[in-house]
Amino acid sequence: MIPKDVLRKIRRIQITTSRLVTDVFAGQYKSVFKGRGIEFYEVREYLPGDEIRSIDWNVTARTGRPYVKKFIEERELCVMLLLDVSQSCYFGSVKKLKNQIAAELCSLLAFSAIQNNDKVGLIIFTDKIEKFVPPRKGLRHVLRVIREALYYKPQGKGTDISRALEYLNRISKRHTISFIISDFFDQDFKKLLSVSNRRHDMIALSITDPRELDLPNVGIIKLEDAELGRSLFIDTGDSGFRKEYRENSAKRITERKKLLRSINVDNIEIRTDIPYEKELIKFFRMRERRLA
Repeated sequence: MIPKDVLRKIRRIQITTSRLVTDVFAGQYKSVFKGRGIEFYEVREYLPGDEIRSIDWNVTARTGRPYVKKFIEERELCVMLLLDVSQSCYFGSVKKLKNQIAAELCSLLAFSAIQNNDKVGLIIFTDKIEKFVPPRKGLRHVLRVIREALYYKPQGKGTDISRALEYLNRISKRHTISFIISDFFDQDFKKLLSVSNRRHDMIALSITDPRELDLPNVGIIKLEDAELGRSLFIDTGDSGFRKEYRENSAKRITERKKLLRSINVDNIEIRTDIPYEKELIKFFRMRERRLA
């Protein structure tokens, strides 16, 4: 039984994101993400009346009997949401934590998909695969996706993007539109992401909090690495330390952008202190220009 306060939060996200989809994103989603047209389905034995041009000559030569290729028109899409719920995502210095923003993004993308009659699936991961919700259609299914995104309690603490990508490739034999929603505190995932992007349309939604970019001068504070469980005290009154912190943070963001660009993975930069609608609209418009 879902507690009433949980149901209220799910309902609030449903109302907010479905309104955004209806008012802003529905048309853009449909114009940017389309079916791939005619797709090979199977081969079968030749029947009288079949087009000669559809004969699969390789299979025919191998079997000694005529076979034809059968194609289907692919209209529906499958949208996969890869959601990072590692401990570093349970952080925020503004109104919302990174994991709350991530859950809202899952909701918005899921509602956009079902409005286009597409399937939506969810992979929740940390340094392990935490939960898999198989792709389906319908409002009831989307509400389950939102509930899991909001309230799933992870067992792992770290981040292993490569493991999530391996799992995606194993369970999704056909092309998907796959969104990785993460703060990307991980390394060595470039190779698998590049492989996955050749099979799927991979899109990164990188979530950052302003305190991960800069520290205010508030004296001595305790910093904790939530994923590794390490902590230390630092003096934010030290201008040299604050400068080094800013430079290291900027370097990490720049390297992440460069990595994603090098393997042609679109990147949507999301900040916890800036409405994410603007960045999503910018992304859709960029995609539309690319397709024009």
